[in-house]
Amino acid sequence: MSQDTLIKLRCEECKNINYWTTKNKKTNQNKLELKKFCKKCRSHKLHKEVKK
Repeated sequence: MSQDTLIKLRCEECKNINYWTTKNKKTNQNKLELKKFCKKCRSHKLHKEVKK
């Protein structure tokens, strides 16, 4: 069985869920934080992993 699971990435400013990605929970215990483009804010903002 694969340990990869789908996670949501949410913009920290506008709180919109803009991206879905996979993460191996066995190797990455911490929450994922990426700087991605937010369509609503129209700029690059920090996106953090949220619960399903």
